[in-house]
Amino acid sequence: MDYSKLFRLDGKRVVVLGAGSGIGRESARALAAQGAEVVCGDRDLAAATETAELIGDARPYELDVLDADAVDAAASDLGEVDGLVLTAATNVRKRLLDYTREDFDKVMSLNLRATFDVFRAFGGPMTRRGRGSIIGFSSIRANTVEPGQGVYAATKAGLVQLVRTAAAEFGPSGVRVNAVAPGVVETPLTAQIKASPDWYRAYAAKGALGRWALPQELAGAVVYLASDASTFVTGSVLAVDGGWTAVDGRFDPPN
Repeated sequence: MDYSKLFRLDGKRVVVLGAGSGIGRESARALAAQGAEVVCGDRDLAAATETAELIGDARPYELDVLDADAVDAAASDLGEVDGLVLTAATNVRKRLLDYTREDFDKVMSLNLRATFDVFRAFGGPMTRRGRGSIIGFSSIRANTVEPGQGVYAATKAGLVQLVRTAAAEFGPSGVRVNAVAPGVVETPLTAQIKASPDWYRAYAAKGALGRWALPQELAGAVVYLASDASTFVTGSVLAVDGGWTAVDGRFDPPN
């Protein structure tokens, strides 16, 4: 084993869906920095193109993961893919009694059904070739919930079970499937709560590190799971949450 190349991705093609911003953009940049040929997929082609231009030699690709036929077509069009990263997600912050069916369908469709479609579309060719790494994005909300986050949490818990099932079913063919579970990250998805100083401070105080994550702090986990550094890792959920779940419910008594 040449450990100097443990995280290198030279000669591998990795598709990042949700690469137009936030964690997806930083993941694409990090993967490319390790030598991967990166396809920057996003429903916003202009944003995907901007990410590709930041990288320099990546390929922008317009894809709306809510369109199952388009996902199938992309898996065929992009040819041999060694890695697949899916970061696209949405949230509607409402208590259950305030939720509408339209709200429910919106969150479920992107966070869970699209994951199912993407795993099937790209996982099939990977299993036939006998190699590949698929990386989904769950959340600390798969384990710990606050009022107003119930449906989002349900999708992220469901994604974990999809990841585990795919790992079990794809594993005999040499394909690994894992998830990253971020804590609170400064992305467009959290812009609403970030804008409130009280909410911002409250969320920061929940983790052991006492702050929010930046999108680039998730990129290392993605590189790890895509690379040969994790060849015996599958069906796992890697928490990158600043210690949130480790210290959740802590009590700091007065001196």
